Amino acid sequence: MEGKKLGLKTWLLIWGLGIAGQLCWNIENQWFNTFIYAKIAKDPSIISWMVGVSATATTFATFFFGTLSDRLGKRKPFIAWGYIIWGICTIGFGLTEFIPKEHLIVAAVMVVVADAVMSFFGSMGNDAGFNAWSNDLMCDGNRGQIGAVLATQPVIGTIVGTLVGGALIGTEENYMLLFLVMGGIVIAVGVLTLFTMKEPGTLQPHVEGSFWKQFASVFNFKKFFSYKELVLVNVCVAVFFIGFNVYFVHMGNYMLHYLGFNEGDMGLMQGIGLILAMLMVIPAIFLINRNKTPLVCLIAIVVAIVGLMWIYFIVKPQNVDPTSAFAVLNLPLIVGVFLVGVGYVVIVQSTTVWAKALYPADSKGQFEGVRIVFFVLIPMIFGSIIATPTIKLSGLQIAGEVGMEYIPNENIFLVGAIVSVLAIIPLLFAWKLYKKRVSQS
Repeated sequence: MEGKKLGLKTWLLIWGLGIAGQLCWNIENQWFNTFIYAKIAKDPSIISWMVGVSATATTFATFFFGTLSDRLGKRKPFIAWGYIIWGICTIGFGLTEFIPKEHLIVAAVMVVVADAVMSFFGSMGNDAGFNAWSNDLMCDGNRGQIGAVLATQPVIGTIVGTLVGGALIGTEENYMLLFLVMGGIVIAVGVLTLFTMKEPGTLQPHVEGSFWKQFASVFNFKKFFSYKELVLVNVCVAVFFIGFNVYFVHMGNYMLHYLGFNEGDMGLMQGIGLILAMLMVIPAIFLINRNKTPLVCLIAIVVAIVGLMWIYFIVKPQNVDPTSAFAVLNLPLIVGVFLVGVGYVVIVQSTTVWAKALYPADSKGQFEGVRIVFFVLIPMIFGSIIATPTIKLSGLQIAGEVGMEYIPNENIFLVGAIVSVLAIIPLLFAWKLYKKRVSQS
């Protein structure tokens, strides 16, 4: 399908909404976890509950608002108001640090609830709104470019969020300042969207009976499994990101509490490797546009596994210098982050383009909910189920003020690599269907 060339304002909205959203997700995926260890308790169980409940809230919200936006034929109000409320909730999350530590259970419950509410509205604006809107804009002439933008945005969000976040938090662990600044940015972008965005001209209301009937239709497994190629792509993604969530969710605390870096240097360490990794989307664009998407996926998975094993075998506390992010001893860590980053960036880029091309034309918003099940819900829940016992049984155990403290070590990368290998199996089956479909088009 050929489409109109996207104008400058549209590209600016794609970048502005995407980066603002990824900054907010970066706070949740990275700084919320270090916040828990710094302000609540050094217990991965709290993080696992927070991740699992927020993933469930994210998935429900994406289905709910995706169905509603499809029925109304509108994306703009969901994006704008979703972002505004999302930013407010981000600021509100920071207030949990003022709950007295002697009320640990109350504090733990509140951070789980606050994160779930934030995720709910974040999914309204970003997953059900922005992602469906960007999918509406895709055509054969820009599919690779939009896919590359969507793939690089999480990396840019991670780099900027980590660097700026570390600077804002500082040595005094001022997490509240971070939440105020980042939440304010998301609110501002939401307000700007209200006045600048236009609905895609091709978007039309799609109504199938009552709202709840249409909402439930995506759970028609017979219909879903009829899209065999899409199912296999999603399974590949789910397995890869189960492995990803075993280590990534805890990577910040691994670098802070096991390797000994501070928040600022941790941001620099990750930033250097990820900036280099982001460059790999350029050759990937050309391969994707030449119908080599499955090959790109395979390369991404293999490179990520190599990076994880590199960190497991090479990076040890005695082999790094936490006094400076630029120390020569830290080069192996940067190499490991680079390799893992390449796998992450390219697998997001390639599978996003691959899956979106297979969505039913009249249910793109709703099928963003299907994507979230495999990209977020399954990986976060099962990744947490695997990560928590891995850390508690094979990580460091230290007696702390409020009980035993559990520090993640290099074993999270080994387990993550083992799980990631399994993603190759559904990829090979999807590759076969991809070749058949492309040869017939």
